[in-house]
Amino acid sequence: MPALRFVAYDHLGDIPNVVVDGSPTASTRLTLSHWPGSPTPVDLLDDLSAQIAFHALDRPALLDGIEAVSNNHFDQDGLMSAYALLEPEAATARRDLVIDVASAGDFATFRDRTAMRIAMAIAAFDDPRRSPLPAAVFEDGYEAQCAALYEALLPRCTELLDDPESVRSLWEDEDAHLTDSLDAIDLGTVSLREEPDLDLAVCVVPDAWAQRAATRFTIARSGALHPAALPNRTTCMRLLVSHGGEHRLECRYETWVMYRSRALAPRPDLRPLAARLDELEGRATWHADGPGGLTPALAPQHGTDLPFEQFADEVRRFLATAAPAWDPVATAV
Repeated sequence: MPALRFVAYDHLGDIPNVVVDGSPTASTRLTLSHWPGSPTPVDLLDDLSAQIAFHALDRPALLDGIEAVSNNHFDQDGLMSAYALLEPEAATARRDLVIDVASAGDFATFRDRTAMRIAMAIAAFDDPRRSPLPAAVFEDGYEAQCAALYEALLPRCTELLDDPESVRSLWEDEDAHLTDSLDAIDLGTVSLREEPDLDLAVCVVPDAWAQRAATRFTIARSGALHPAALPNRTTCMRLLVSHGGEHRLECRYETWVMYRSRALAPRPDLRPLAARLDELEGRATWHADGPGGLTPALAPQHGTDLPFEQFADEVRRFLATAAPAWDPVATAV
């Protein structure tokens, strides 16, 4: 297998390259991505791009003539995929954890809690308010920031995987939030009811719970319930959460990519449901993302007067008959 190097996506030019977890360029010889419509060889496809990268390592002839590895965005799955190709011996020795970190980042699910902590630390590196990297990393546009993050973190991947305690300060507060959320679900303090026929998980969080800092992918956000809590307690791909009189319906990221390990119910377009809820409110208050969003959601923009059970019943009626609106195999992005 040839030795590869990382090259920033916008600097690839005519360099023969492999793109991981993203979209190919004109000089890309091989794409290893679970993204919708990706030209990844079908026999390599898997749930995560990191898994696909390992499948490619099992067929090194695919990389003949390729000089560079790149990606058009920075996240945990992209980083782990690039690491696998650039440090194949080290990555293969840690294969299960590498894949688990990618899963923690993309799907917010993990087998080993260590993987979630590493994913949280990677997200912190991408947060200019908390990152241990120089401030200059975040001063230019996204393309330069993305390249700088890969260049800074790829040499640190083995250390991060082997010694997450070395970056405890980057994950410990968020990890405590996740522990509290998981414990509350397990104890019934946060209620969770699965409705498999609709692929729906219905969750109610106590009104008194305050918003806390968290991350999803590498994006900072806040929530009373940590965003990784429900994905690790239900396999349902539609999540309905109510907290403090606010209700939200979200389709999980797994339904955006070319997921392979099991068949998933197709995404609906939530915008007709938003229009129906506006009719019930008597005012324009609900917003729904289009079905091509990473995790399309339906939520009120300025509060809602609808009781939770009425909202939940409307969601159930809609999902029972909603047409498929997203095909990750046929749709390229």
